[in-house]
Amino acid sequence: MSFTIYPAIDMRGGKCVRLVQGDYDQETVYGDSPFDMAKLFDDAGAEWIHMVDLDGAKLGKRVNDQYVVEVAQKLRAKVQIGGGIRTEEDVTYYIENGVDRVILGSAAISNPKFVKEMLKKYGSKIAIGIDAKDGYVATEGWLNTSTVKATDLGVELTNAGAEVFIFTDIATDGMLSGPNLKAVVEMAQATGKQVIASGGVSSIADLKSLNVVEGEGVSGAIVGKALYTNQFTLAEALREVGNK
Repeated sequence: MSFTIYPAIDMRGGKCVRLVQGDYDQETVYGDSPFDMAKLFDDAGAEWIHMVDLDGAKLGKRVNDQYVVEVAQKLRAKVQIGGGIRTEEDVTYYIENGVDRVILGSAAISNPKFVKEMLKKYGSKIAIGIDAKDGYVATEGWLNTSTVKATDLGVELTNAGAEVFIFTDIATDGMLSGPNLKAVVEMAQATGKQVIASGGVSSIADLKSLNVVEGEGVSGAIVGKALYTNQFTLAEALREVGNK
C-alpha cells in the first residue's frame, strides 16, 4: 500500500469552494471551474482527485455531476465523488461515466440496506464516508449527529464488504488545525481496512504524521484548504510524501 494524497474539490453552484466545519454560511470561493482546478492537480501529478458535490449533499440528489464526469473522462487522474448519492442509479451513473470510486456517506445511516447492496455489487469501487463528531456519526451534510459510534459503523460495514473508508473528524475540517491522528488510527484498527484521513491537514508535517501510521491502515489523506491557501503545493506534497 502506498500513501496517497487526494487533492479536494468541493463544488457548490458550479464553483470550487471550501466550507469551515461543513457550515454552508462559512464559504470561500476558490475558483469558477472545477475542471480547471482538477487539471491543475492532474498536471501536478495527482494520482487521485477527491470531489464533493456540496449542493448534492444538502439536497440529497446529484447536482454538480456534469463537472465530475468531465474530470473523470478528460483527465488522467482517478476520481472519487461524494455528495448526494442516494440511489443505485446515482452509483451506476458515475461508474459508467468513468468515475473510479463512489463515496456513500449519510446513506450508511439512513439506508444501510442500500449501502450493503452497493458494496456487494461494486466492491472496492464504493468507499464509505464516515464523518464523526466527538466519536459519533454525523449525517446530512453534517447538519445532524446520530447516536451511532463511528467505529461501530465501520465494523458493521467492513462485515458487509467495505474495503475503503474516508474518515472525517468534523472538528478539524477546514480549520488547518492538524488531523485527529488518534481517531483516524482507531478507525483503521477497528475495521482492518484502508482508511483515508480527511480534515485538518495544514502542512507537509501533518501529511508526514499520517504517513507514519500507514502501517496501521491509514492509506492516504484528503487535502483541501491547505492547498487553496498556499500552505504548500500539491507538487511539494507529492515529492515529500505521497504516491511518487
